[in-house]
Amino acid sequence: MHLHPLSLAIVAALTFLPLSQPVSAEVSKAELQSISMPDQVDTPIGELKFFDGVPTDATIDKVYDNLDRMRGVQAYLNNQGAASIYAMRMGNAGIGANASNVVTITEQLLKSESLYLTGNTSTLYALSYLDLAADGALVVELPPGILGFLDDAWFRYIENMGLPGPDKGQGGKYLLLPPGYAGEVPDGYFVVKMPTNHNLMFLRGSIAKGLAPAVANIKSGLKVYPLSKASNPPATEFVDMSGKSYNTVVTRGLSFYEGLNQVVQEEPIDAIGPEMRGTLAAIGIVKGQPFKPDARMQKLLTEAATIGAATARAITYQPRIDGVEIYPDTHSAWSVGYANKNTSFEADGAMNLDARVLFLYNATGVTPAMATTRAGAGSDYGIAYLDANKKAFDGSKTYKLHLPPNVPVNDFWAVTVYDTQTRSLLQTDQPFPTVGSQDKGFEKNEDGSYDVYFAPKAPQGKEGNWLQTVPGKSWFTILRMYGPLEPWINKTWRPSEIELVK
Repeated sequence: MHLHPLSLAIVAALTFLPLSQPVSAEVSKAELQSISMPDQVDTPIGELKFFDGVPTDATIDKVYDNLDRMRGVQAYLNNQGAASIYAMRMGNAGIGANASNVVTITEQLLKSESLYLTGNTSTLYALSYLDLAADGALVVELPPGILGFLDDAWFRYIENMGLPGPDKGQGGKYLLLPPGYAGEVPDGYFVVKMPTNHNLMFLRGSIAKGLAPAVANIKSGLKVYPLSKASNPPATEFVDMSGKSYNTVVTRGLSFYEGLNQVVQEEPIDAIGPEMRGTLAAIGIVKGQPFKPDARMQKLLTEAATIGAATARAITYQPRIDGVEIYPDTHSAWSVGYANKNTSFEADGAMNLDARVLFLYNATGVTPAMATTRAGAGSDYGIAYLDANKKAFDGSKTYKLHLPPNVPVNDFWAVTVYDTQTRSLLQTDQPFPTVGSQDKGFEKNEDGSYDVYFAPKAPQGKEGNWLQTVPGKSWFTILRMYGPLEPWINKTWRPSEIELVK
């Protein structure tokens, strides 16, 4: 037998190892304690008991309850996007928008009766929930002058349309192909492969030249129909959602998971990865199987939804992640919706879980165009969830926002107030809870600056600069800059904190 030289060296070293220095095989008492379980231990979920490391039946029940509840919380937070799209789809179906070619539109702009996550009153919206499972490949004829995008069933970005899209704002025909499509793809279309069966088409029309022509442009030019019916397409229908009282916001309770199960059943199995599928399977949501939680699981999931919602609110009001503060040098209360302006929520190979929750719990519509700031074009937002002292706004008190002279916008600016519970427009006596540079009654200070007041009653002489709040309720606000200019982008111009007046 011939040994390798390295083996010979090892044998030689072992041969001359001093016998007075044996390698100890004993495990210390501290090491044993570190790998052992005491017979009784106090934990945040209560007292746990064991017999020499074997959990008692009561401990097993307690630990499994905690595990199922934790997985329920994880599913709640990680699937806000899917739940939100589903809630929007169901809410709009309730007012008649129950097919791909039925489009909801804000013909008189969005009013506070409609519950939409941080919707605004300054833009013409047109939304369609596309059902490719029912219709197959869909054709969308887009009119010119539109801003829009497509998101999938988990609120993940697919493609831009209109000005930021391949038609460059000139309009054109889009062909949306369902998952696994194997048919012919005719020429003459902007082709988009859709990863899920149900998808959101989110369109905005400019009202710079008036609301009526913007509405007419969409209603006369937007067409949605199956490719199979292209030779004789059915008419596209429009439902005016302005002033309609209905809900598109996710619920907090067992129905959250019931809606999420419906999404899983409707979509391809590979729409989400095995890790997320595993989390959902652990709480009973499995594609192709009924979701029938027993009484115990219903209780745990209801608790999980409450904890999940509380967690999302903590992330909203006191985020622990970087890239949320607009002015981190002074720890200002002004923040952004997309942390680090990252609309994929992913960086360096990792998903920023809190950043995803921060946006999807409070807003809808995911597209890079919403986070790409170009001087003089598009829009950019500042959000104030808290006052200058990082305290919750009190609807019974008066606050003031000061905008210095020369507000740096190419188009206009607007301030809108929201309900902290629904994250939708605050419902007050003002049908449009917004004030801004487009309002004829809004007064400018002598030096060219502006003041906006938030209070249950208008300060004397400031009625045109006033946003109504509700005693007993909190609120938050968003400053929207349309066509933001360089001083806003480079932060040499900045709004004041929102100060308590009285």
